[in-house]
Amino acid sequence: MRLALALILALLALPAAAAECRQETYRDNAYTICEVDLTREQLELFLTGENGTAFGHFANVDAALSKKGKRLGFATNAGMYHEDRSPVGYYLENGTQFQQVMTRQGPGNFGLLPNGVLCLREARADVFETQAFLKEQPDCRSATQSGPMLVIDGALHPRFLRDSTSRYIRNGVGTTADGKRAIFAISDTTVTFHAFGTLFRDHLKLPNALYLDGNISRLRAPELGRSGTGFTALGPIIGVVEAAQ
Repeated sequence: MRLALALILALLALPAAAAECRQETYRDNAYTICEVDLTREQLELFLTGENGTAFGHFANVDAALSKKGKRLGFATNAGMYHEDRSPVGYYLENGTQFQQVMTRQGPGNFGLLPNGVLCLREARADVFETQAFLKEQPDCRSATQSGPMLVIDGALHPRFLRDSTSRYIRNGVGTTADGKRAIFAISDTTVTFHAFGTLFRDHLKLPNALYLDGNISRLRAPELGRSGTGFTALGPIIGVVEAAQ
């Protein structure tokens, strides 16, 4: 009995499991895919440090967390941003709103409607098409808006073309219907929107998925030896917070 109790206590003392990252090839395109279990892992958004300056790089977020006895595990950029690193669309971080929801059509990928919102709540994450988000008004702890949507209720974005020649490095996120898992992907080769959306719909089997960004996209996956270091500073960042070891 004592041995069983000691084993249980030891297991409880272990840090939450890290996001599971893997490399896959789908339809001749290479991807890195990271799955986050929201029932076991702490997924957070990061924009600015205590001095109000944008973190810009994963290493800066990790350094800030280390002061709290924590560390940054998996991470990626979390949406489009202006030159000053401020978010283009809706951005909410731990109850503080930095930008309102943007609904108008416009130039660039963000304005390729419909776009969407990634909403983080207690032990769950959900991707909403923007109009659905406004109608439902979920009680998000944190949220980030980007665009375009990749998959909308099981369908590809209506403006994606199978024979498109526009190929870039792209990253995005999809969520399961029950909100328990958020699955992030970044292409390791240049891909079209159609190919990237198909990855989320047909390979990852996700009902809703959201494009995060293109050429500036970076991914931190320590277990794969990827630090995500780059010269260009990022705007919003999303990542898993782990206990320092």
